[in-house]
Amino acid sequence: MGKIFNRSNIINGVLILLFLVLIFVPPAKALVLEGLMKIGFFRPDTAAVEKQVNAAGDLSGIKFKDVDGKLVDLGELKGKVVFLNFWATWCPPCLAEMPSVNALHEKFKNDKDVIFILVDADSQLPKAQKFMDKKGYQLPVYAVASDIPEVLFKGSLPTTVVFDKEGRISYNESGAANYADSKFIDFINKLKTTN
Repeated sequence: MGKIFNRSNIINGVLILLFLVLIFVPPAKALVLEGLMKIGFFRPDTAAVEKQVNAAGDLSGIKFKDVDGKLVDLGELKGKVVFLNFWATWCPPCLAEMPSVNALHEKFKNDKDVIFILVDADSQLPKAQKFMDKKGYQLPVYAVASDIPEVLFKGSLPTTVVFDKEGRISYNESGAANYADSKFIDFINKLKTTN
């Protein structure tokens, strides 16, 4: 019996248990990812993206619907910086980056030149809104209400796209990132002041 409960087996058992929790419990994985973001990992790389701004395209007809049924058409948001994020409540990297997205939103929530559209990829708006309410986030939740071009969303979650005031894609990345990072805030401010 003493050989079964030796120090090495106990440590191995605890590590296996932690590993299984990280695999099968999305909030646990999200918590680990969020912690890594806070210590400096997963910073959005805006330096490389700034050189790759895509030409302005016609965004008209790309629509999203909020919890009240109100439609937002990307084509009507020209003249504004748009932060578009595709996410889901079951996605650990999405959950991990959400506090930083909320912090970015808090920074710009009273700025009429910056618009946030958080798209629940499952189009389960009541569930998504319940998540936001539970966390105390004031992020605007939407569902897809039209076809989405593959250049914007290829299906990976989370995906974040930022449009400049001319409707050009200035940032398009899949995977979790810390959007409360000061360099990303500077990036948004720069987009606000340039054409």
